[in-house]
Amino acid sequence: MKNLLFFVLLISAQFTHAQMESQPITEFAGFDSSTEILIDVRTPEEFAEGSIDGALNINWLSDEFNNQVAVLDKDKKLYVYCKKGGRSLKSQAKLKELGFTHVIDLEGGYDAYFSKK
Repeated sequence: MKNLLFFVLLISAQFTHAQMESQPITEFAGFDSSTEILIDVRTPEEFAEGSIDGALNINWLSDEFNNQVAVLDKDKKLYVYCKKGGRSLKSQAKLKELGFTHVIDLEGGYDAYFSKK
């Protein structure tokens, strides 16, 4: 019985990990706003210094993060980025927990995107 429980936990952990999708932000070529949403989870001050065209600014550090994302379409593909990658990874996990079905973390963050330009 112990082995069966371990096996089930191992498989579920692998399945959960497989659901977390990412791509390097340097390979991000844009998005289709009719079926996709781009979310910048940096602070409003960081966002004001520069952002990717069409991005929504929803501050990960705000107490209102959950309420602000609650109005988004859960069936659209979401791309999430921050400054370097830490907050976007955390927000990706939270968005999945909140029921969003397809969330992609743009690895490297705005700093990597900006340096590519």
